[in-house]
Amino acid sequence: MKKAFAFVSIMFMAMLLGANFYNSVVDAKSWGGSIPDSIVTARSYFKAVNPGTFYRLVSPINQVIALATLIVCWRSGKRVRVYFGVALLLAVLVDALTFGFFYPRNAILFSGAEGNVEVLTKAWSEWSGMNWVRSLMLAVGLVCSMKGLDSLYGASRPSA
Repeated sequence: MKKAFAFVSIMFMAMLLGANFYNSVVDAKSWGGSIPDSIVTARSYFKAVNPGTFYRLVSPINQVIALATLIVCWRSGKRVRVYFGVALLLAVLVDALTFGFFYPRNAILFSGAEGNVEVLTKAWSEWSGMNWVRSLMLAVGLVCSMKGLDSLYGASRPSA
């Protein structure tokens, strides 16, 4: 049961990292391709749904599963607790960064500053740069989850 929780936690963290990496490599490059026209195009494209639709669903699930994994694996040893605890902490910090840093810039990029090229360019540049930081945080969280799983397997091996 513990390992199943760990695998699901890894899966959700990997989904977030993959989507976030895609946003940096594809979406953000497109948004900044020819400001303001590229922003107008992105706004039009994101009328029905946007990447936030995915993150608002998957990120809370990731946090709940990371917490559940930490709880289920708590008695498996200090190393396991530390790895899964750091993974949970990073999942929460990524969301805090999203709310505190990315949401205000999303508002500028996708619903405000209509013709102000300087404001749009600044918001896009800040968003693009910090998204790599967010990806790094997710990657470290993913590695911690994997190390937690590895430690679970180590804890279940009989010692020689």
